[in-house]
Amino acid sequence: MDTQNTPVHFNLWHRDFWCLCFANLFLMTSIYMLLLSIPYFMAKEGYSVTQVGVVYAAYGLGIFLLGGFCSYLVQRYRRNRVCQMSILGVAVSLVVLYYLETFWNIKVGFEMLVAMRLIQGAFLGLAEMSLASTLIIDTCESFQRTEANYITSWFARFSIAVGPLLSLLVYDVFSMKVVFPVASVLALVALVLVSRVKFPFKAPSENVSLISSDRFFLPQGFPLFINIVCIMVIPGFYLSLPHSLTVYAMFFCGLFLALVAEKYVFADAELKSQVIVGLILIAAAEFVSLSDQDFAEEMLVPALLALGVGIIGSRFLLFYIKLAKHCQRGTSMSSFFLAWELGLSLGIGLGFWLVKDLYPKGLGMDPVILNPVYKELLYPAFGLTVVSLLMYNFLVHPWYMKHRNR
Repeated sequence: MDTQNTPVHFNLWHRDFWCLCFANLFLMTSIYMLLLSIPYFMAKEGYSVTQVGVVYAAYGLGIFLLGGFCSYLVQRYRRNRVCQMSILGVAVSLVVLYYLETFWNIKVGFEMLVAMRLIQGAFLGLAEMSLASTLIIDTCESFQRTEANYITSWFARFSIAVGPLLSLLVYDVFSMKVVFPVASVLALVALVLVSRVKFPFKAPSENVSLISSDRFFLPQGFPLFINIVCIMVIPGFYLSLPHSLTVYAMFFCGLFLALVAEKYVFADAELKSQVIVGLILIAAAEFVSLSDQDFAEEMLVPALLALGVGIIGSRFLLFYIKLAKHCQRGTSMSSFFLAWELGLSLGIGLGFWLVKDLYPKGLGMDPVILNPVYKELLYPAFGLTVVSLLMYNFLVHPWYMKHRNR
């Protein structure tokens, strides 16, 4: 019987692996810190809700821009240098807008904001592809690589909650403007952690294609890609609105429960069960959202949503790994990352667009006045949940069982 269990190798947890895992966490946290600061400042500058959504969606498209060059860069140059320079690009893109407006009094236009998010996404995409798809794989033995991919993906997954939590704490202690330099510092910490890991020198490869799908996109995994994007749009809807510190804390708890459930609840369960249960939990969060009780909206909804998303994410990651051939592990990791981030960014962007007529003017940090607005997103969210469940059960899972390689 196919099961969900992933073996644990304690000798995998050496110093270099810890450094790369936390580098992944800090890098992704620096990006998710902008989840609150971008709409906050754009609203203060008078931008429309639709424009805020476009800026968010631009990041989701940007992560694809440099992916085709990833294989060439990591084979032609030192792969850790490629990662370091990409992370540096993320750090610069995070702080440049802050300095332009704060120190040089240069008002940044809408087109500039879109361009900067595209650039930010491009550098992050290349950084993640070289880090999670290449460097982490290089630090472990071949029999440990599935576990290494599984663990590092969880570090990045927790950043969805850690980023907004840290952003709110910075906002409470200092101001929202400080979020941008703090996010940039986190990216630089990730750069330092990657720099502390020693990688053996590999001679540059000759006759490497400038543009390639290797380490970028797995064509045979396209059905998985579409299914992941559809599912991740749903939490994107939820994250398109500001929430209280309690909500993001419960989102973190839900992710932690998903990690525990995978090891103890789904260890010997049927292969199909994890995604189906995850989608049922997401649907349950949507039904609970119809309640007007503060406890349900602040505690149960984010916990159920994060629990479902966490369970689904790990299963689809392992699907991608088992679908790929031996030499395509890095490509499968990149494809999963692209689908995950694209779905979230599209969900956030569409969330702003769908409620543009209902969103209160003067977008603020108070989530109370936004609860009625979120309920308008429940109908498309529930529709996507049903479509994703039917797609997975009747199309994607049978297709995967037929085409998997392991």
